[in-house]
Amino acid sequence: MILLILLSITILYLLNLLLLFSIKRLIDKSKNENNYVNISIIIAAKNEERNINELINHLRNLDYPPELFEVILVDDGSIDQTFNELISQTESVKNFSVISTKTSGVGSKREALTLGISVSKYPHILITDADCRPEKSWLKSYSKKFRQGYEMLFGIAPFYQHLSLVNRVSCFENLRSSILSFSIASFGFPYTAAARNFGFSKSTFNALQGYSKTKATKSGDDDLLLREAVKKKMKIGTVTESGSFVFSEAKKTFSEYFQQKARHTQTSFHYLKKHQLILGFWHLLNLVFLFSPLLMIFEPFFGILLPAKLLSDVLVVKSNQKQFSYDFSVAEIIYLQFFYEFFLIIHFLNARFTEIKWK
Repeated sequence: MILLILLSITILYLLNLLLLFSIKRLIDKSKNENNYVNISIIIAAKNEERNINELINHLRNLDYPPELFEVILVDDGSIDQTFNELISQTESVKNFSVISTKTSGVGSKREALTLGISVSKYPHILITDADCRPEKSWLKSYSKKFRQGYEMLFGIAPFYQHLSLVNRVSCFENLRSSILSFSIASFGFPYTAAARNFGFSKSTFNALQGYSKTKATKSGDDDLLLREAVKKKMKIGTVTESGSFVFSEAKKTFSEYFQQKARHTQTSFHYLKKHQLILGFWHLLNLVFLFSPLLMIFEPFFGILLPAKLLSDVLVVKSNQKQFSYDFSVAEIIYLQFFYEFFLIIHFLNARFTEIKWK
């Protein structure tokens, strides 16, 4: 029994060592070149009137020649003043255009994005959301990667960090998920991408038949498009340079947070089997360590598992959090790790047994 416990700890620490060092492998140290590619930014906006001003300001401040990129803003059937705000904020900007889905019969975000992509004039596409704030070097970083021949790319999408509990939980979950997903991607097994910071060539999108094979869930257009690219063995990469992040606000209530995570978890039911096995093993191993104190009635030595796990969690988060623009203290890492693991169970149950609401 003691040998089994020691073996479990060894496996956990070996896996965490991979997490510790794999992120460093993703940092692109090649020099930025001035020979930029042409890029079309596509954004679907639904009832986002409060976010339009900041969105446009960030897009106009991108450090990229305006003649080399365009922004296509698609009003996705808004019932507020989103469309009017888009028009008024962009009418004097030559490389910005606004279209509406109301006259095209489009009825979903996927269709709104497809509409924007169909009228775009450049060979490279970037996707983000209307409530997001891309950093100034966003386009430069993607341009460099596109020039290296990547067909699909995804980048880091942190939440703004605040003091409320729901924000801390959301940010920590985002950090842990990002460390895991980017680490696995570094070994050639990408499985998830945030639509807030996502790019691909237009020819890739067409070769994958657009979003036609991603409609198993209402959300998940990003993850499932990535899944299709993996199946086609396309060249998929990550964008991790400082200055290429896309920030957004986390959900403000636990009700909104649980709804969002249920949608994301439901999408994971449609991942490729190899990705489900990798994630299933990882999360099950961590949950066994988390609940290990219950096993002390059979063998007191099981008591070492939880402290061993928490120590490894602190090492992984402390070593990688700045790369993802987060800052958690040791005490926060410990208590938020409990939230993170327990909530994985809740997210799974919500995704499996409750009705998923959508905007």
